[in-house]
Amino acid sequence: MSIPVLEAVALACERDWRLLFEHLELRLTAGDMVQVSGPNGSGKTSLLRLLCGLMPPTAGEVLLDGRPLGEQRGELTRNLLWIGHAAGIKDLLTPVENLLWLCALHRAVDTDDIWRALEAVGLRGFEDVPCHTLSAGQRRRVALARLYLPGPGLWMLDEPFTALDKQGVSQLEEHLAGHCEKGGAVVLTTHHTLTRKPAGYRDLDLGQWAV
Repeated sequence: MSIPVLEAVALACERDWRLLFEHLELRLTAGDMVQVSGPNGSGKTSLLRLLCGLMPPTAGEVLLDGRPLGEQRGELTRNLLWIGHAAGIKDLLTPVENLLWLCALHRAVDTDDIWRALEAVGLRGFEDVPCHTLSAGQRRRVALARLYLPGPGLWMLDEPFTALDKQGVSQLEEHLAGHCEKGGAVVLTTHHTLTRKPAGYRDLDLGQWAV
């Protein structure tokens, strides 16, 4: 059996002295898309942060390519891509400058690649304007342009469809499914009902792991 891209073993999470879930198991291989679901407060964002190494688990461990996250602190940004619920971009920088800065966290890309990525998300003509002048949807597209650049094959996305219009939602669904079909892997949270799902799609309902 091949080593999973990502694996959670007996994972537990406590926030504000409340145990959200425990004994959670997850195995993610190339081509998989896992949608984390559950009611508000069930720990969806917390789980993604655990899987990214942004917070420690209360119990259990997370393995990336068969190795504990704690052994890979210097490699995480090269091995997985995290896009949180907030856009995570700097208002005073342009879209091009933001992407150059963000991509430097895992691997350098050239400006031509960035311009093509921004064109892919519908921001042609906005490449060199300060991001504080953009709408919420456009700012979200700046963050999502990272998905069109060379980088890690494992994507962790917290509510990626936030602020997108109908066309943007459809385009992102297609892109995520295509990424998995090419051997990538995605873990995401979303309140949006996906209409385009790759063959490796499955739902992880945190309710079954709740305490």
